Amino acid sequence: MGNHSNYHKDSHAFTAYWDDFNVITVMVEEGINDYREFILTDGHLDIKLEINGDFKLGKKRVVSLLTDTDYTPGTEYYLKHASGEESLVMTGKVVRTKGFDERYHYDGDLGNFITKKGTLFKVWAPTASNVIVNIYNDSFQKVNEIPMLRQERGLWDCEANGYGEGTLYTYSVRVNGSTKEVVDPYVKAATSNCKFGMVADLAKTNPQNWDPTSKPTHAKPSDSIIYELHVRDFSIQSKSGLKYKGKYKAFTEELPDKDGIPQGLNYIKWLGATHVELLPIMDFGSVDEMKADPQYNWGYDPIHYFVPEGSYSTDSHHPYTRIREVKEMVAAIHNKGLRVIMDVVYNHVYHLEASNLEKIVPGYYFRYDHGGKPSNGTGVGNDTASERKMMRKLMLDSVTYWAKEFGVDGFRFDLMGIHDKETMKEVRYEIDCIDPTILLFGEGWHLNTILPDYRKATISHAKELPRIGFFNDRFRDSVKGKLFDTHSSGFATGNFSVKEDVKKCIMGSIDDYFITASQSVNYVECHDNHTLWDRLSRSHPHSSEESKHQMHRLASAITILSQGIPFLHAGQEFFRTKNGVENSYKSPDRVNKFDWRRLRAVKENVTYIKGLIEIRKYFSALRMAEIHEMHSIQFIDTPDSTIAYRITQENSGETLVVVHNAGHHSEWVYIGEGEKWILADGIQAGVDPLDKTEDSSIFVAPLNTVVLIKIE
Repeated sequence: MGNHSNYHKDSHAFTAYWDDFNVITVMVEEGINDYREFILTDGHLDIKLEINGDFKLGKKRVVSLLTDTDYTPGTEYYLKHASGEESLVMTGKVVRTKGFDERYHYDGDLGNFITKKGTLFKVWAPTASNVIVNIYNDSFQKVNEIPMLRQERGLWDCEANGYGEGTLYTYSVRVNGSTKEVVDPYVKAATSNCKFGMVADLAKTNPQNWDPTSKPTHAKPSDSIIYELHVRDFSIQSKSGLKYKGKYKAFTEELPDKDGIPQGLNYIKWLGATHVELLPIMDFGSVDEMKADPQYNWGYDPIHYFVPEGSYSTDSHHPYTRIREVKEMVAAIHNKGLRVIMDVVYNHVYHLEASNLEKIVPGYYFRYDHGGKPSNGTGVGNDTASERKMMRKLMLDSVTYWAKEFGVDGFRFDLMGIHDKETMKEVRYEIDCIDPTILLFGEGWHLNTILPDYRKATISHAKELPRIGFFNDRFRDSVKGKLFDTHSSGFATGNFSVKEDVKKCIMGSIDDYFITASQSVNYVECHDNHTLWDRLSRSHPHSSEESKHQMHRLASAITILSQGIPFLHAGQEFFRTKNGVENSYKSPDRVNKFDWRRLRAVKENVTYIKGLIEIRKYFSALRMAEIHEMHSIQFIDTPDSTIAYRITQENSGETLVVVHNAGHHSEWVYIGEGEKWILADGIQAGVDPLDKTEDSSIFVAPLNTVVLIKIE
């Protein structure tokens, strides 16, 4: 049928797509009426066609053709018509069929691998007709092009002799008739803005005495107290006292106490958190690593899933620096007795069309609706397809890489409800094989993506996903008010109709959502939406500042003292404000900064939150996980504005009594006979008793939390 290498997509008569292994869909524009005169060729042989049907779609005609020979990915097929018009048959929906996954998924290693002679390159590109490794020098000039060989199951590889560690490279992938230059999706080291991948010897990125398995012990998930933090926020304020502002290295700095409060990472240790959760530190696209001007983004716009973000590094140009500095940060956090959680974003990419994944295997890694448009449950224009084998593999390979290479101790999955349950179960299994104490949790929101609801890893399916945690939206909404009605109130802010919901949340929501309380991630503030202080300013604009302080303390106390995993947003302990900005994902530093001056100005509240954390960590009864343990919690009859309960501490004979008074009036609460020590009174808290009482009832002030212990 002739040579089609100079084919140009300038024909407007029709376009054609492989939608299954023996089905071609043709979109006929104009001028063609006899569909029996189509001929298919692979460049060597003509392939028999049969008309399967046709129908009108707007001004176009859609024709379905059946072939008697299965589509072979990587072959350039042409559809010709007797009229002389022809079109390259593009790879269409066939890549999203179950058969494609079964025939072409590859379960081996991908990326670059240093050998004795050079480097072995491996990329999965089943639909490509040609793949080349482009070699660049340190001046970013191309010095060689090395053809790759097609192997089984869509793999392409080649060994580039003479090109070892430090080699800069890209791939040129020809697919659907055009060639695009891409960066290896599995690359571990890259130049600024990840424009070029680099062959890396990761051992050379290790800090002195680096051991990713040397980390603080951690018995069970409910022992966790999570402190969510943005790398840049933490150190960027001029008064932070930290030298490496906005950088990973700020976490490695040692500073003396100031005004009686530790600085830097020592502060988080002092406060009592067990885990530092970092907003995304994988390479993301919204910050230009080449620009010196201040830039800000939360980083929920991923590009590379194996490369650390360079804007938090002291030198984004050198590929090793960012890797080493993340390891130094993790080591510093571990050395303080803290663990590290990564916020990971596998549910979408920065831009679909610009994605290396889309350029290499168009249409495969993402979901599309029945009309062929990208599914948009994430709200950013694309949803990744975790249910497909190679997207699932990418997620598993990425998570396990960060756990092994960097010693990461937990993963918070952004928009986890968009992923399928099977993938999340496999993630849990794979990290269990590395370290069963690694935390795994995420946002189990129901999102409108093109995946059947029964397959989604949503909070409604939590009981099918053991040992995977979920942000508890019922806890959030019942304690502070409904998320999307910023003028509404929750129990802590004056709405007592939700009292029974709050009691269930205090029990870890085990009756409603979860198998164990440790699946419940309890929070009233996170990076998303208003801070709790800004929310109170909207929902209670006429309340006094002291009244809002009390409501804020009460909501935080309920969070810290409930069964499950308490989650605190950095600065929650000092009434963090973002000046009313609800979605500060790209707001400047003056909005997002961690305000060390505000922290010191409200030191009494900070030490109160610290004291509540001490109480939680000291009494195991506040950290139960299994359902059978919950029988030791007994709620006390109280007025509508008050919740009170007793917890019997196993093996010690101690009984904890917790009282939350959300009303604006003092209340008498019956707490039982015997001598009791007061550990928290709404102003102070800690394991050292503040006072003692032998009264059977206690007078609880308005908007207050009281904790007592009774020793039998």
